[in-house]
Amino acid sequence: MDLNILMTAFTTLFLAEMGDKTQLAVITLTASSGKPFTVFLGAVAALVAVTALGVVFGQGAVKLVPEAVLQRIAATVFIGLGVWMWVHP
Repeated sequence: MDLNILMTAFTTLFLAEMGDKTQLAVITLTASSGKPFTVFLGAVAALVAVTALGVVFGQGAVKLVPEAVLQRIAATVFIGLGVWMWVHP
């Protein structure tokens, strides 16, 4: 295991999620449900699942599509989700 890559992945994800919609959704859900441990377990499971999908698809996608194209696709999806969440609160 490459400790440098591990720490880079941790730091990048940690900083990207700090104050992001994921954290805000968890704060809101915890406040409205009053069940912090249940929300924590659900959030951890979701983050693990999404990260696993990202690793699997990223490993295969980079072999088929140039990285610049993947970045544009990711940006478009991110913006699309933001607009959808804005229109459908």
